[in-house]
Amino acid sequence: MRGLRGKTAIVTGAGSGIGRAIALRLAEEGVTVGVFDIRAEGAAETVAAIESAGGKGRAVTCDITDYAGVVAAVQSFEAATGTGTGTDILVNNAGWDTPMPFLKTDEAFWKKVVGINWFGPLHMTHAVAQGMANRKCGRIINIASDAGRVGSTGEVVYSGCKGATIAFSKALARELARSNVLINNVCPGPTDTPAMDAFVGTGEQGQKIRDGMVRSVPVGRIGVPDDYPGMVAFLASDDASFITGQTVSISGGLTMHG
Repeated sequence: MRGLRGKTAIVTGAGSGIGRAIALRLAEEGVTVGVFDIRAEGAAETVAAIESAGGKGRAVTCDITDYAGVVAAVQSFEAATGTGTGTDILVNNAGWDTPMPFLKTDEAFWKKVVGINWFGPLHMTHAVAQGMANRKCGRIINIASDAGRVGSTGEVVYSGCKGATIAFSKALARELARSNVLINNVCPGPTDTPAMDAFVGTGEQGQKIRDGMVRSVPVGRIGVPDDYPGMVAFLASDDASFITGQTVSISGGLTMHG
């Protein structure tokens, strides 16, 4: 992709799954990647994979629900990489949920889901976008979900957070367009990740849920982490310099939006 080599990026939740795949792809394109994750071990594993492939990465332990901690983590990454004026690319990927009918949830569950999936991207964006606006250049890609576009049974609060992320991205894209800060959403469909394992469970019941997901996808499979990094790299590159405020579903045809 044009214009990526030599840039810096922060990818949240990059210690595994989709976030790790995105971090690896951006590093392959010549980007120095801040691997932000609440799990230090997972972040270190991703950086090791980046470096073994000849790329540059830095592990940063970060709880995205803690705004002060986010600011400190961003500043630490930028100081360590010599990018005191700011980060070029932000990928808000970290997320969490567990399937549960809404009427069986409680306030503690809502707060955890909202803290990670809604306040997390707000915290990260607020900490990073100021530098982008000052430099008149930046790319923010939010990994939302088709649950935020069409809803998902058993994921009511999560769906609300992802819908809010999509709307937030569009509104902020309007505010920052004249500063050349471009903001877009990528919406994965069901994806085979460690988070999916935790979501559907294992054993016979988990397999039944997976089989149902596969039957619902026109291309005949659920996603894998490597299905998404190409779109993220494109949206972060100079090839997408006239694209902002958009939402792209990558779901094997499960959802088809006009």
